Amino acid sequence: MGDMLTTTPHKETTLQENQEDDSFKENAEETVKHISIEEASNETLNEKPEAHTQKCEYNPITHFKNFLNGFKRQKQNEEGADLEMQDTQLSKTIKARHLLMISLGTGIATGLLVGNGQVLSKAGPGGLVIGYFISSVMIYCMIQSAGELGICYRGLVGNFTRYSSLLIDPSLGFALSILYTFQWLTVLPLQLVTAAITIEFWTDLNPDIFVAIIFIVVIVVNLFGARGYAEAEFFCNLCKILMIIGFIILSIIIISGGAGNDGYIGAKYWKNPGAFANGFKGVCTVFTYAAFSYGGIEVLVLSIDEQENPIKVVPNCCKKVAYRILFIYLLTTILVCFLVPYTSPQLLGSLNKGENSGSHASPFVIAVESHGVKVVPHFINAVILISVISVANSSVYSSGRLLLSLSEQGTFPQFLNYIDQRGRPIRCFVISLTFGLIGFVASSEKRQDVFTWLLAISGLSQLFIWLAICLSHIRFRDAMKTQKKSMDEVGYKAQTGYWGSWVAVLIGLFSLVTQFWVAIAPVDKNGKLDVMSFFQNYLAFPIVLVAYFGHKLYYGNWCPLIPLSKIDLDSHRKIYSPEEITEIELQTSGETIFEKSGKEEGLNDNVTKEHDKKSVYSN
Repeated sequence: MGDMLTTTPHKETTLQENQEDDSFKENAEETVKHISIEEASNETLNEKPEAHTQKCEYNPITHFKNFLNGFKRQKQNEEGADLEMQDTQLSKTIKARHLLMISLGTGIATGLLVGNGQVLSKAGPGGLVIGYFISSVMIYCMIQSAGELGICYRGLVGNFTRYSSLLIDPSLGFALSILYTFQWLTVLPLQLVTAAITIEFWTDLNPDIFVAIIFIVVIVVNLFGARGYAEAEFFCNLCKILMIIGFIILSIIIISGGAGNDGYIGAKYWKNPGAFANGFKGVCTVFTYAAFSYGGIEVLVLSIDEQENPIKVVPNCCKKVAYRILFIYLLTTILVCFLVPYTSPQLLGSLNKGENSGSHASPFVIAVESHGVKVVPHFINAVILISVISVANSSVYSSGRLLLSLSEQGTFPQFLNYIDQRGRPIRCFVISLTFGLIGFVASSEKRQDVFTWLLAISGLSQLFIWLAICLSHIRFRDAMKTQKKSMDEVGYKAQTGYWGSWVAVLIGLFSLVTQFWVAIAPVDKNGKLDVMSFFQNYLAFPIVLVAYFGHKLYYGNWCPLIPLSKIDLDSHRKIYSPEEITEIELQTSGETIFEKSGKEEGLNDNVTKEHDKKSVYSN
């Protein structure tokens, strides 16, 4: 017992000493580590300025090598990855501010600013306004349908034509792919010819000089990829919108007699020479031109795979399209009709001869210049030139993505399915730019004929594309109902709904039928059949027929429509959860989650109070 009493304190002392030794060793090791880290950090700190100085040194050879390396093929995440997944390689650099300007300003160029002069001379002011209003209803319904499908089918490059292949018929999708791609390929030379016509306002130099300059600008912008396209569009569209606002204000002042040499104008030109030219047929000529003027409005959905936050931005832009239609198109068209008589010899395509005949100036410039307002026409013409460059830029961007889509689907050679390190479909760009060489006919005496041919392809093809979008939306809704899928899975629902697409389809079919009538008996040929005029007005239709039946013959699939029960709604569609739907609704409405919860609490309080009142009265 005594031994135990004497040995126990000794053992405890030994344990304490061992623990102290261990803790001392650990502290010593940590101290050594800390010292070594500090020394290492001091060494790196001393070396940093030299390294930083070396990094900041500009080396043109290195930059040039990086520039060349940017054209190399982008590496795949997995070898042998499915071609359907390769569209995710495109760079996602389009921001919300870019897309807002793209949705507001893209397409404001040749059709509205120059081509309207040609249709004004054929339809008169009344016919022009009526035709634009009818087309506007179709456009608004169409863009709502495109927004719903775009949010559902995110990640489909060249998505409009893919909708038709998935929801209607593969042959129709193929035909529309060919047509839509061909349309955007012809837009570039069309804009170059328009630029030459616009520049004639200032100089008589060879137009091909300016065509070459603009062509180089378009190439340089597109070398910067989606970001370059977006930044250029932001600047150009901002200029266009500011010009439109200024034109609206100035036009109202001129019409009311506050500016110009003619005093109060009012509705003078609606009385003399009149509101309508060529009657109902004149109104029918408007639809193709209006379609071309609105062309490009769907690009905000075409670029959805290169947007940073499409869930928020696309629905917002679709909702704001109504303002663009009302103020940028309808209001400006009405004001031009008050300021320019349809008999003006300066209008593009005018058959009337007189002073300044054949100048073919923009109706916006004529509207201001003809009433004695100086300097301002030069600013308007400059913005029109910027607008033309903007649409030329959009044409290269859009046609490149469409060619890439056709290559991914196997329709076009796999050689085009090439995306470089900077996320650019560079080989598709080369094809697009090659078509731009047609624009060098600007110095030719036949350039107005070239303008008319290119416009015929672009205008009518837009009607086919918009019809296909609306039909795809109808088929999508019908397939969802047939397969008992819930619409609560859809991220964005079109404001015009299911029947809005039907309204757009009816207007589109009416436009195609009346355009066929105008093509057979053209206005400028006194109603006599002319083969050249027919193809100039209806060239897109034979292209669709040949491509459609060629695809049917090649694949031997003669079924006109995919049965609703067999439409694949799962492979490519994004299915949204209730939480995601709520988030989208909050983002598009601009309402915070706290505001929404506060409203719900207030609603619940009101329900409780009503219930208490009823219970008191019942008692």
